[in-house]
Amino acid sequence: MSNNFSESEERQELRKAVARLAGKYGREWFTEKARAGEKTTELWLEIGKNGYLGINIPEEYGGGGGGIGDIAAVCEELAAQGCPLLLMVVSPAICGTIISKYGTEEQKQRWLPGICDGTATMAFAITEPDAGTNTHNITTTARRDGDEWVLNGRKIYISGVDEADNVLVVARAEDARTGKVKPVLFVVPTDAAGFEFKHIPMEIVSPELQFQVFIDDVRLPSDAIVGDEDGGLAQLFSGLNPERIMAASFSTGLARYALGKATSYAKERVVFKDAIGSHQAVAHPLAQVHIETEMARLMTQKAAALFDAGDEFGAGEAANMAKYAAAEAACNAADAAVQTHGGNGITQEYGVAGLLVATRAGRIAPVSREMILNFVAMHSLGLPKSY
Repeated sequence: MSNNFSESEERQELRKAVARLAGKYGREWFTEKARAGEKTTELWLEIGKNGYLGINIPEEYGGGGGGIGDIAAVCEELAAQGCPLLLMVVSPAICGTIISKYGTEEQKQRWLPGICDGTATMAFAITEPDAGTNTHNITTTARRDGDEWVLNGRKIYISGVDEADNVLVVARAEDARTGKVKPVLFVVPTDAAGFEFKHIPMEIVSPELQFQVFIDDVRLPSDAIVGDEDGGLAQLFSGLNPERIMAASFSTGLARYALGKATSYAKERVVFKDAIGSHQAVAHPLAQVHIETEMARLMTQKAAALFDAGDEFGAGEAANMAKYAAAEAACNAADAAVQTHGGNGITQEYGVAGLLVATRAGRIAPVSREMILNFVAMHSLGLPKSY
């Protein structure tokens, strides 16, 4: 019997298929690529070829015609096999959603097929060095010059710019009528004159790199703008709910991977007379993490269902809660996995210590846990705004 608390058979089959595909590659392969400074393009293109990469994008543009819940399931299963792909969050989920929703027919034809098959990945640039979480403070500006736009600004912690053909950039433009500035979205080719990027060395072991981006007098044609230039925040936020849902799936996938490593070790490792998993001090933290992970997964599915049903506000509330819960579960899972392994937990050989930094990032990005608590306090509880 199907009910609202279990996924459809199609979704469950999708999960199995993605897990099988990612399992052929696995964590060791992923880590080797990262440490050698190589890319995971092979896996990315295989996901695309099988139709999983653009599963949330309309069929007429090469996608699967599914919802955000489908692409989130793909993201989670990849991470659960030890191959968390950050660009899944960015390219199909944020950029794919915004372009599918607000792009012109010509823009959809131009950009969506490459997002779906993985051959033309699109990055997303919103965060700035001086604005941080405060999106209203972004200073990247767009001004009209004849029938062109000229962009200037700086962005930071932009994932995978080196692997992307284009970047969806959030800038501010002045409204000709009111003189007020509003957010506007532009697709910028990564090889455009005046567009440069510099690698930021991170402690996270991942083939997907972070960059600082410099935008100096980048000229764009008028059709580089996505959506109505007066649509502003609504268009931007249509990509941020999927981002939080995907971030939650990314975290629950990592939590499942860490928990899997820990439980199999706890079943085999004998120190006194029995396997260490028979000791409650080892077993209980793992059981607790399993509960937290399952709760976060359920909230993520709720957020995806609300988003796919068109309930923007309900989805926003649930997506924030899911992202918060998933990041906490993942951090606790990585910590418990290291502790279960004892000294082995800190070695490269056992491959769990790297998860500490990878999962910890979830408490900060794409939105900090503090800002989520602000959101819940204000919108769910009706408390006065604190910032």
